[in-house]
Amino acid sequence: MAEVGGERRRVRMTAAQRREQVLGVGRQLFAERGYDGASMEEVAARAGVSKPVVYEHFGDKEKLYHAVVDREVRALLEQITAALTAGHPRRLLEQATLALLRYIEEDTDGFRVLMRDSPMMSDGGSFAGLLNEVAHRVQHHVAAGFAARGYDRGLAELYAQALTGLVAFTGRWWLDVRQPPREVVATHLVNLVWNGLAHLEHEPHPNVAPAADA
Repeated sequence: MAEVGGERRRVRMTAAQRREQVLGVGRQLFAERGYDGASMEEVAARAGVSKPVVYEHFGDKEKLYHAVVDREVRALLEQITAALTAGHPRRLLEQATLALLRYIEEDTDGFRVLMRDSPMMSDGGSFAGLLNEVAHRVQHHVAAGFAARGYDRGLAELYAQALTGLVAFTGRWWLDVRQPPREVVATHLVNLVWNGLAHLEHEPHPNVAPAADA
């Protein structure tokens, strides 16, 4: 709204600008309350438009939610992919970790939306689906490192999933505490992961004795 001559008048926007505005308001509400807690009425109220305008752009709440999630997934994946520029595996791991933590710090609402899995979302649009996609993008880096060191490349997917989960769920914790700084968090995660990988056994065996038959 703009104030002209003591009166508040609605600022005219193009259709694309209005869509972006509604999308931003939806992102904020879904981050605060989750899918079930948000309503199209409040989206319209916060955007300063009528409810039919919101429906005109997105159809219903489910479509708005999908649009918000899709944009956040693309944004995070683009940031992680763009960060992977180093040639050394340890530096690549640090770059990916910092990219995720930077997204959490600078796009907190977006990350909260991704964490709040809705029961109506498919695996591809959920937080778990996002982690699978990130793991897929780093898997070939893990496989290349395994090949160079004589490890089974077939296990690269398993390790990529484990590494992605470690970083992502540490990020969920860090989202609320924000201490220590992201660079310190990334350094410690890389220290844990890298030194663990440096001492991998080629053929690990369980150290737990099998349970005796009843």
